[in-house]
Amino acid sequence: MIGAVDIGGTKIAVGMVDSGGKILAHRQSPSGPQLGLKAGLARIISMLQEVVEEAGGGLEGIGVGCTGPVDPQSGRLGWIEFLPDWEGCHLVGELQEAFGVTASLENDADAAALGELAWGAGQGAKRFIYVTVSTGIGVGMVFDGNLYRGADGAHPELGHHVIDASGPLCFCGAHGCWESLAGGPALATRGGRSTAREVCRTASGGDTIAMKAVEREAYYLGLGFANLVTLFVPDVIAIGGGVMQSRLLFWDTIERTIRENCGLVPFEKTRLAPARLGSQVGLAGAAQAWIKGAQRNG
Repeated sequence: MIGAVDIGGTKIAVGMVDSGGKILAHRQSPSGPQLGLKAGLARIISMLQEVVEEAGGGLEGIGVGCTGPVDPQSGRLGWIEFLPDWEGCHLVGELQEAFGVTASLENDADAAALGELAWGAGQGAKRFIYVTVSTGIGVGMVFDGNLYRGADGAHPELGHHVIDASGPLCFCGAHGCWESLAGGPALATRGGRSTAREVCRTASGGDTIAMKAVEREAYYLGLGFANLVTLFVPDVIAIGGGVMQSRLLFWDTIERTIRENCGLVPFEKTRLAPARLGSQVGLAGAAQAWIKGAQRNG
């Protein structure tokens, strides 16, 4: 029985996950950044207590997947755009003290990659990349069973590699990064709607402006995926997130863009696959973060 915590910009989800990846109980609430760190911690602990009781106890450890920069080594959060008041929080220490079990922390995209590799679309892949396309674009990479980390354990922000240097300025400091051009808000703006989901819905209904926005979105997504293929030539790229719930609108253009831009690598060896874990990938990934942490620590 593994406690799982998934912290995002809009919601916090917690759950109890068994060793096979099944979610036995779960809760969620808005992130509530305006309420501050103390209230957020209290809410996480309270929801965890509820799911532990619902699942019948037996909590063995707690895994956390959190948006933004995190330090898996120290268990502390970095500066998170959506949760600025949480910077420096020793989340692992807080949870260990509250529940008396070990805890592990990973970036949410890295955690999701571990979940999809173990229990989803990446099973059996030696070189695996998970991409989530939602409000932002998050990428996690697992090679030979291990998360790829940069210098000092840093999470590489592949969602912010530059696609078009003449593009819009992103909060990351770059102009025309992948997220600024292909994240959900960019699609919504381009399609003249309040949400990316609404653009996809109206495009499916034949709206001309929405259809053009979707085609541009697919092209930008394809460029980003083509870069991943050229750089890493992975066995599998699993694609999830809210925008990709409408993946049939984008898929053909993504594949064509990869074919047109990856002439120096065997791109046909890389399989694009829809992520399988759906809305539960965050909790499953958080559980895998704890499993991997426990393995590292013996």
